[in-house]
Amino acid sequence: METLDLLNGKLDQLLKKHAGLIAENKRLRATIDGQNKVIQRLHKKVNTLDNGMVSVHLGKTDINPEEKENMHRQLDGVIAEIDKILNTLND
Repeated sequence: METLDLLNGKLDQLLKKHAGLIAENKRLRATIDGQNKVIQRLHKKVNTLDNGMVSVHLGKTDINPEEKENMHRQLDGVIAEIDKILNTLND
């Protein structure tokens, strides 16, 4: 009888651990989905900024250094955000 009680206890522990792992898996999948949405949004933003730079470049043959620096800063910020999200996904 003790053996059955011991096995029953171990089975309960395994079932609890399994339920915990399922919950963690669900949470991690939700996190990945959220980060993928952020990545998609940032890609759209990069494309918009890139298209804006092309438009500005085509509209003006000479962009003043301040405007050029501002565009570079914006793109660098978006790229840095994408890098952080990709690093988080890889962890």
